Amino acid sequence: MQYYILAVIIVLIDQLSKWWIIKNMEIGEQFPVIENFFYITSHRNTGAAWGMLEGQMWFFYIVTAIVVLFVIYYIRKFARTSKWMGLALGLILGGAVGNFIDRLFRKEVVDFFDVYLGSYDYPIFNVADSALVCGVIIVLIMTFVDEKKKGRTAK
Repeated sequence: MQYYILAVIIVLIDQLSKWWIIKNMEIGEQFPVIENFFYITSHRNTGAAWGMLEGQMWFFYIVTAIVVLFVIYYIRKFARTSKWMGLALGLILGGAVGNFIDRLFRKEVVDFFDVYLGSYDYPIFNVADSALVCGVIIVLIMTFVDEKKKGRTAK
């Protein structure tokens, strides 16, 4: 249950932050948080990261529905035995639903975190994207740790 609550909290923070950006900034408007590194930039995206699959809303609807169903299944299966996996899946669920809401109601995703690494302008992202990435990283780490444990016990 707590992982679903985490997902709801992620969705609320994501949607409130996007609402604030929409109400207070023009598209393309930018203000620095840390000069030459981190900005808040109002941006819209009709695709995935790096603009891939731009305008393919039906694809995103179908993929997100499948992801949400799998994540709910895995929360039920693994969250009881692994709090880290439950945390990861709660983050993934919240991130997927947050961006799904944008695609469904706005027909685009509101992005605003803008990071520069030297001369490279990393693709602008949002709270839902951050939750998804953190969740996937935790899943990968937990999978690696689990496989390493299995390798030790098999010897």
